[in-house]
Amino acid sequence: MCFKRCLFFLLPVFFLSFLCDGSTMAAASGKSTTSIGVVIDEDSRVGKEQKIAMKIAVQKLHYSTNHKLTIQFRNISSGNPLQAATAADELIKVEKVQVLVGSPAWQEAAIVADVGNRAQVAVISLAASSVSPKLAHVRWPFLVQMAGNSLKEMESVAAIVHSYSWRKVIVIYEDDAYGDPGALALLSKALVDKGSDIEYRLVLPSYTSLSDPQGFIGDQVAKLSSRKSRVFIILQSSLIIAKHLLTEARKIGLMGMDSVWIVTDSITSVMDYNDYSFVASMEGAIGTKSYYSEETSIFMELKAQFHEFIKSDYPEEDNLVPGVHALRAYDSIMAIYHAVTKLASDESTTKETLLEGILSSNFLGLSGKISFHDGSLLDSSNVRIINVVEQSYKDLGFWSSKGFLKNVNQVKGGGHSMKTLGTVVSWPGNLTRDPKGWAMPSDVKKMKIGVPGRTVYPNFVEAVLADNNSDSVYNFSGFCIDVFAEVVNILKDNYSLPYEFFPFDGTYDDLVFSVSNETYDAVVGDVTILEHRAKFVEFTQPFVESGLSMMVQYKPEPTRAWLFLKPFSRSMWLATLGILFYTMFIVWFFERKSNPDFKGAFRDQLGTTMWFTFSTLFFAQKEKVYSNFTKMVVVVWLFVVLVLTSSYTASLSSMLTVERLRPKIEDIDWLRKTNATVGCDRGSFVKGYLTNVLKLENIEYIGSQDEYSSKFDKGNIAASFIELPYQKFFLKDKCNHYTTVGPTYRFGGFGLFKKDHR
Repeated sequence: MCFKRCLFFLLPVFFLSFLCDGSTMAAASGKSTTSIGVVIDEDSRVGKEQKIAMKIAVQKLHYSTNHKLTIQFRNISSGNPLQAATAADELIKVEKVQVLVGSPAWQEAAIVADVGNRAQVAVISLAASSVSPKLAHVRWPFLVQMAGNSLKEMESVAAIVHSYSWRKVIVIYEDDAYGDPGALALLSKALVDKGSDIEYRLVLPSYTSLSDPQGFIGDQVAKLSSRKSRVFIILQSSLIIAKHLLTEARKIGLMGMDSVWIVTDSITSVMDYNDYSFVASMEGAIGTKSYYSEETSIFMELKAQFHEFIKSDYPEEDNLVPGVHALRAYDSIMAIYHAVTKLASDESTTKETLLEGILSSNFLGLSGKISFHDGSLLDSSNVRIINVVEQSYKDLGFWSSKGFLKNVNQVKGGGHSMKTLGTVVSWPGNLTRDPKGWAMPSDVKKMKIGVPGRTVYPNFVEAVLADNNSDSVYNFSGFCIDVFAEVVNILKDNYSLPYEFFPFDGTYDDLVFSVSNETYDAVVGDVTILEHRAKFVEFTQPFVESGLSMMVQYKPEPTRAWLFLKPFSRSMWLATLGILFYTMFIVWFFERKSNPDFKGAFRDQLGTTMWFTFSTLFFAQKEKVYSNFTKMVVVVWLFVVLVLTSSYTASLSSMLTVERLRPKIEDIDWLRKTNATVGCDRGSFVKGYLTNVLKLENIEYIGSQDEYSSKFDKGNIAASFIELPYQKFFLKDKCNHYTTVGPTYRFGGFGLFKKDHR
């Protein structure tokens, strides 16, 4: 009984093996037959998946159709195009196959396509290509590309880079004599379109050509430390090269904080059936992965059959779930089946009509929509964005022609930034913020920073020789140096900036040009941001406001002996005396007859009247007045006295407490009319501004801040034009002798700067 059960189980297996090895059973049954040649690497996981998937597809069609498909397998070593070409040629000439399928890598697919062209046999490639579909169709008219073009994937990588404003990236890829350069060109263009570019390309040879793979890859990875960018994109790599690459990168700290790793489908498509240690070595990486639905009934059916076949044929395999390579292989058989079914009634079927039948396919396969244009798959599927976490990965979202999508069924347009997905990314080094994507190179040279050597105001910046009598050792100090030191101190946790100061003995404009011609990398000093300078260098935001105004001396203070007369002007004093004598006359005229206090000799009357009127200034009068006319005049006089005394007291108090300093020169027009000499700082832009804009001609350079006082006191200059920061510092201790007059002409402020690389 047991023997019968075993025999019952083994019969289908023997039948399928016989079918797949090209048996003539189909011919014996009288059914039409299409012979398919398959060239794959059966020793790799991808090759195993492809073989099982195609066997399942043929078995399914064997029991459900009247047309028979037979498969002839040829095993080749991956990375050996010549072996692939030999196997393809043998299948066409000896086995008389009508269609070729396979070639796991593009370098093999390209040379097999050449063989197919010569024999005019359709070649279905399962390898992804970056060659333009039109160009590929012209060069290989019998080539059918079952894998989608890499354009959408490269656009998704560029969009990820753009989402975090990373400007420079390092691209790593494995290359050989038959390599496909198209992916690099597509990625480069996609990055440029997003405002980024490739800083460095690390090209690794094929693994089989290396005598010491670990040592060679380690040396190449070490060179990456000398680059500023920390955004690494593994564009194209075999699994064994990727393992060595990631191991060496982790050893030297390139997978730590602020590093970013992006891996493409060449790696992510085989992650599911690799050991956990390899996946863990990529922790924190972002990956792009081909999307396919795992919820359809056809996929569930294939998954169940795949599980049984892989356990039977390859018991050493741990992962029992088919990947995208298996789905593409399955869909390739279905495309052939649809073609031969359409042509079944046509007795004049040729190789050309079979090719046309395959290219006219239009059905929903396991890997997505199967439809072709110019021999290439019209790839309408989305790119899956994943994030490696510990020993597995999680979905972040999807990329489509609409942008980033939170789920594959999203109808409305997606976002332009990956941040719109709202998912938390696990970055390398367990970083809780977005990585900077750059770091200072390990062998970085010190920045050469120029500092003004001849300055008028040492409090802002000063370069003096050290005490050791060396001609080349300087001490640098001043406010601008302190600002720069504080900035470096703030950035030290995230940014290491080695630098060295160099004094520059020249004008400020010459100093700007010395950065433009790369004599210095940057400048720290009291350099004003001006339009003509900004054309050559890139300034920071201003850290000190800047402007230009005229400074002059005060007029000499008048003597204080007659200060009590200053509250009122001469006309005011005359008017007051006039009112006083008028009041005296009215009082005398009306009171001399009826008022006994004002009687007597004329001299006595005059004295009494004067005394009475003066006493009212202090409200101390004792005499009485009898006339109503007199009273009316006295009331008006008393009101005038109140106003006058109050005003006089206030004005005199102000004069005694606050010195009223007046400038010698009120405006700039006086300077133009008299052609008076004005002073300005040596080496600055001010002289040009005074000459070209303010139209002043008589200008004298001043070499130090103390020289200004000397020039003013000797009368050598009538005014000076000093920038606001210097002016404020100068007036801090000399505000009793100098002042500013006229308008302030504003400029961009003080700023540090470096060369403009625009």
